[in-house]
Amino acid sequence: MVKCHFALLVVISLFVCQCHGGCAEVDSLTEAVAGEGFLLGCISCKRREEVSARAVVDWHFKPLGEEEFRHIFHYDHPSAEILDEDFSNRLEWHGTQNSDIQTGAIYMLNVTFNDTGTYRCTFHRTLFLALSDELVTVEKDVELSVVAVANREMAAVISEIMMYVLIVVLQLWLIVVLVYCYKKISDEHERREARNALKAQAALLESKDNCDGVQLE
Repeated sequence: MVKCHFALLVVISLFVCQCHGGCAEVDSLTEAVAGEGFLLGCISCKRREEVSARAVVDWHFKPLGEEEFRHIFHYDHPSAEILDEDFSNRLEWHGTQNSDIQTGAIYMLNVTFNDTGTYRCTFHRTLFLALSDELVTVEKDVELSVVAVANREMAAVISEIMMYVLIVVLQLWLIVVLVYCYKKISDEHERREARNALKAQAALLESKDNCDGVQLE
């Protein structure tokens, strides 16, 4: 019975989302579709979560075929500023909503083919340490390509298929575990009923013997 309950707990735990409060640096997607919106991702985690800090974020853009970066966006909580007219009214801050910024993502509206190129996200972070403040600068590049129609990479397709296969397998396993546990519990119940019946029969025979003994006297 203990093994049965343990198996059920294992199955249930596989379907429970474990949420972690820590920061995880995930690379941005790199393919946008013309005419749609696109999230330019940029995450820079602090080395020590318990240290207080303040950061500002800048985004620069180098169009395909050009050599120089253009400063297009600046965020210093709570103010966001678009600095390039080509991106006027097309950039929105989708990062951390306080001064201790770790996610510096921006959302680009109405993507065009002219938006193809290299985007550079720069964190200027001040760590407030006990002895003295420390300035840390982190840069991350995103090579963005713009296409007319979204392309699904083979790896993404395979991952999606494997996810559905795993879900089906886990569901089948859960059914097997439930049937096994039900059968085991049912067998245990039948054995218990049989033992109770034998005890009742033995008690009845003993009572009959006692009655016969009384009559013989």
